[in-house]
Amino acid sequence: MKRGKVDSMLPPSRLGMVQILIGAVFVYLLFITFEIPHVLKHGFGSSGSDDSLDALLRTFMLESEEEMGERDATSRPTEDPFRDSGGSPYRTPRGERARSRKYRAWSSRTLCLTPMNAWTAGKKLWAELESGKLEFGLKNKSENRSEPCPYSFILSGSEFEARKRVMVLPCGMTLWSHITVVGTPKWAHSEYDPKISMLKEGDEAVMVSQFMMELQGLKNVEGEDPPRILHFNPRLKGDWSGKPVIEQNTCYRMQWGSALRCEGWKSRADEDTVDGQVKCEKWIRDDDDHSEESKATWWLNRLIGRTKKVTIDWPYPFAEGKLFVLTVSAGLEGYHINVDGRHLTSFLYRTGFALEDATGLSINGDIDVHSVLAASLPTSHPSFAPSMHLEMVSRWKAPSLPYGHVELFVGILSAGNHFAERMAVRKSWMQHKLIKSSRVVARFFVALHGRNEVNMELMKEVGYFGDIVIVPYMDNYDLVVLKTVAICEYGIRTVPAKYIMKCDDDTFVRVDAVLKEAWKVHGHRSLYIGNINYHHKPLRHGKWAVTYEEWPEEDYPSYANGPGYVLSSDIAKFIVSDFEKHKLRLFKMEDVSMGMWVEQFNNSKPVEYVHSLKFCQFGCIDDYYTAHYQSPRQMICMWDKLQHQGKPQCCNMR
Repeated sequence: MKRGKVDSMLPPSRLGMVQILIGAVFVYLLFITFEIPHVLKHGFGSSGSDDSLDALLRTFMLESEEEMGERDATSRPTEDPFRDSGGSPYRTPRGERARSRKYRAWSSRTLCLTPMNAWTAGKKLWAELESGKLEFGLKNKSENRSEPCPYSFILSGSEFEARKRVMVLPCGMTLWSHITVVGTPKWAHSEYDPKISMLKEGDEAVMVSQFMMELQGLKNVEGEDPPRILHFNPRLKGDWSGKPVIEQNTCYRMQWGSALRCEGWKSRADEDTVDGQVKCEKWIRDDDDHSEESKATWWLNRLIGRTKKVTIDWPYPFAEGKLFVLTVSAGLEGYHINVDGRHLTSFLYRTGFALEDATGLSINGDIDVHSVLAASLPTSHPSFAPSMHLEMVSRWKAPSLPYGHVELFVGILSAGNHFAERMAVRKSWMQHKLIKSSRVVARFFVALHGRNEVNMELMKEVGYFGDIVIVPYMDNYDLVVLKTVAICEYGIRTVPAKYIMKCDDDTFVRVDAVLKEAWKVHGHRSLYIGNINYHHKPLRHGKWAVTYEEWPEEDYPSYANGPGYVLSSDIAKFIVSDFEKHKLRLFKMEDVSMGMWVEQFNNSKPVEYVHSLKFCQFGCIDDYYTAHYQSPRQMICMWDKLQHQGKPQCCNMR
C-alpha cells in the first residue's frame, strides 16, 4: 500500500502528535456543538405574567467592554466617517441583495466573553430575586446598603488626584447645592493635532491651554459613557476663534447638544435669563473699541443732563499661572458659575437631566487643582425613592394580553433604573386608545441592573404594572442587540403581531401614525420602515471605532436608525429562526444588525424599504411619527398637545 504524501514527510512520533491534536480539536467541536446549547436552553426567561424567552443567549458571543476602548482600524486607510447622502431613500436596495456580502461580525477571539459572563451573573441574581434571599440580604447586610449621603465634604488637591480627578457625589445635587474649586491654569503647550482649532497653512503646532470641568451622571448601562450634565470648558488659548472663550454644553445618551459659547460679549437684552442672571457676562477683548454708544447719543445725554452710567470692565477670568476660585451652584432654572466672587455665566438646565443625576465632578486638562469643596448636598439617596417617579395607580396598568393576533407590537428598550422614563411613557403615548383596546400591545424590555436595590424596586414595578419583560442577563451596552432579538420573539410567539416595532424609552411614538405608514404598503409585502441610512460608512477611529476585522466592507447595509423602526412579522420570524439555529450574525450596533438581517431576508423575498425623516433620530420635528431624546416632562407635554390641540407638536422646553 502506497504511503500518503504527508506520512512520508513526517516521522512516526510527530505524525502521532498531529493525529492526537486533530482528534482533540474534533472532540472539542463536538462538545461545543452539544453542550453549550444544552446549558443555555436550561436558563431562564422573562418575568411577570408574560411567556419566557427560552431562546435567549443561544447565539454567537459578543466582544467585551474592555476591547471597546480607544482604538483604530487596521490594515486599511481611513475613509470619510460621515454619512453619504446619495441614493434614493425610497428604493428597495436590490443591488444589495444581488451581491454576496461576507459578514464577519465578530472574530473567534471574542466568542464566549461578554454574553456568557452577563448571563451567568444574571442567572445567579435572578435566582436570588425569586427566592427572596436578595431582599433579606439587603435588609440585614450593611455592605448592601447605599453609600452615605454627607451634607458636605472637601478634598485636597492630592486627594483629588488620587481619585483620578473625580469627586463622587453619591446622592447627586439638590436646589442651592454648590461646589467650589480652587485651581491654577497651566501654561500653554504646543499641540500638533488640536481638537479645538485648525492649523493654518505653514503652522506646525498651536499653543493650547484649556481645561474641562464636568458634572457627570453615573453609568446607567455598562458600556455607556457617563452623561455630561454640565460641560464647562474655558479655553484660554488655542480656540479656533483665536480669542479666549468659555464653551458649555451637555451630552445626553452619548449625543452632544448645541454649545453655549461666551466670547467676551454680554448676552443680548432680549435673550432669556437664568434666574434673572445673564447667560454670558462681558470681559475685556483686545478688539473692543469701547464704543457702546454713538457720539450723537453721548451729546444728547449731555444736553438733557442724563447721568452717565459707570461700568467696570473685567478681564477674562482665567490666566495661565494665576490662582482662581470657581463656584458652581444649582439654581431654580440652571447652573450659575462665579469666578473670584463675580458672576461669569449661567447655563439653563437641559432636558433629560435632574439635579440628583449629577453624581460626580470631573476636572481634566491644563489645570492644577488645589482643593474641591461640595456643600448643601442632599442627605438621602434618590435611587432609594423610585416612588418619586412611580405612580402606583391602576389606570397606568397594562391591559391584559389579547387572545389571537394584534396589529402592532411595540418593544421598548429600557434600563433598570429608568423609572421616570417608563412612567412617562405609561402616562403619555401608552394611553392611546389603540393600546388601551389591545389592538396594539407595548412592553418594556429590561435587563438586570448592577445594583441590587434597583432590581428589587424593578421587581415591584414588574408585579404592579405588568408591562415589563425581564431579559435575564446583566445589562451591558454591547448586548442591546439581544433585547432586539427578544422583542422579535415576543412579537411572533407571545403576542403574534402583523407588525413589530422597536423603540427606546426616550422615544415618543404616535401609534396611529406609525400604523397608517405600515398600511400604505399594499398586500402582504415584507416591509422595513424608519429613518433609513443608505451607504453609511463605519467609523474607523475613536472609542466607537469598528475595525476591518469586525466589519470588512466599506459600507454598512441600509439600516433604520435605532430610536424607532417597524418590520413585518415574516422578517421577525426569520430573525428568531436563524437565532435559534445559531446562524444569526450579530454586530455590536443594534440598528446595523437589524439592517444586516433584513438585507439577508431580502435575498430570498423582496422587502419594501420605506424611508421617512418623521422617524426622528435627533429630537423632534412637527408632524413627527416618533420623536427621540424626549425627557419625561416633554413626553407628558407632547401627549397633552396631542389630546387638547389634536396636532403632533414638539415641546422644546428647557
